[in-house]
Amino acid sequence: MDKIFIQIASYRDPQLNPTIKSCIDNAKHPENLVFGICNQYHPEDEFNIDEYKNDERFRITDVLYSEAEGVCAARHAVQQLYGGEEYTLQIDSHMRFAHNWDVEFIGMIKQLQDKGIKKPLLTGYVSSFNPDNDPNERIVDPWEMVFDRYTPEGVVFFLPQTIQGWTTLTEPVPSRFYSAHFCFTLGVFATEVRHDPSYYFHGEEISIAARAYTHGYDLFHPHKTLIWHEYTRSGRKKHWDDDKDWGKRNESCHLRNRKLFSMDGEVYNPKEFGIYGFGSERTLTDYEKYSGLLFSKRAVQQYTLDKKYPPNPQVFETEKEWLDSYASIFRHCIDVHFNLVPETDYDFWVVGFHDEKDETLYRRDADINEINMMKKDPDGYCKIWREFQTIHKPKYWVVWPHSVSKGWCERITGNL
Repeated sequence: MDKIFIQIASYRDPQLNPTIKSCIDNAKHPENLVFGICNQYHPEDEFNIDEYKNDERFRITDVLYSEAEGVCAARHAVQQLYGGEEYTLQIDSHMRFAHNWDVEFIGMIKQLQDKGIKKPLLTGYVSSFNPDNDPNERIVDPWEMVFDRYTPEGVVFFLPQTIQGWTTLTEPVPSRFYSAHFCFTLGVFATEVRHDPSYYFHGEEISIAARAYTHGYDLFHPHKTLIWHEYTRSGRKKHWDDDKDWGKRNESCHLRNRKLFSMDGEVYNPKEFGIYGFGSERTLTDYEKYSGLLFSKRAVQQYTLDKKYPPNPQVFETEKEWLDSYASIFRHCIDVHFNLVPETDYDFWVVGFHDEKDETLYRRDADINEINMMKKDPDGYCKIWREFQTIHKPKYWVVWPHSVSKGWCERITGNL
């Protein structure tokens, strides 16, 4: 009787019902599923989950949309519904499931435990599907998460990529990172690693990855695709569409995340974080050595950039050698609205990043080919991606367009 506590935080999502149905219909033992749902709703929405409210497998917390505080607060609310089930599955409200997904995931956990791994955790950016053309557009290849960049706010971003050689694999592969839209592990995870309700959105995943690791969990990606996620949610309401104060929540979240990781001069205080801080089985330094990230310097090891499986090799004789093995990578997308660049004959744009002393840290100009490509973007913004190594975080960016007919145009800047 291996029961699974399924955690779903949903915000005005018409895909919630199809997600629940797919989960139940494709489980080998649907009688062993227990759903914890934070249902953030609007009275005018034309969908609901009333049909499940008399089902003893469901524990539902209803939250009026105007009282919602963001996804992390919703996930935290769901965790309060945990009732001691042997396993837990955390998902988003827009997912689909493969046949017998429940016994398959439990089998992977037991397989890893048989190898001596006490607390395995399956996670990852799972493969995508399109609800408007399902199941025809389900991606079969299983994905893993790889390092993308540190954002200016100090958050680590990730990218998905196909697990190489997955067709011949017989067990999950090691992971550095955690995905909030898919996690399958021991049920006690819902009490040991609680989502911090003070977080808003960005920072959630890297904080849980490090905290889970310090609580003794070992992270893995499933080697086969058993669950699918919709990434676009095109045309549907998100929390930040309804909450005018979401920007303040987001800024507060970023500051808390920097404090957790002692970034940009902030210092981690265990008393301030309490149960939302690091565990006692491993240290943050242990996670940094495992993952190849160095948060205080916004740095990353080449082994991680090369997308090799963790743990990163520990071949250093001194702490200095270990610290010197990290390269600080700054990657940023400058968004310039089309209204700010109205000319049709630009020949180049100066693109630079500067420090607080107005000294140039990095410059790589946009040529006519890059400009023309960016001005075709359907979002109405020129997206200027730049990546470089730096010791100091840039203070601001500069875009200075040059036109054949008008010469130097208005200089555009933005703080970081």
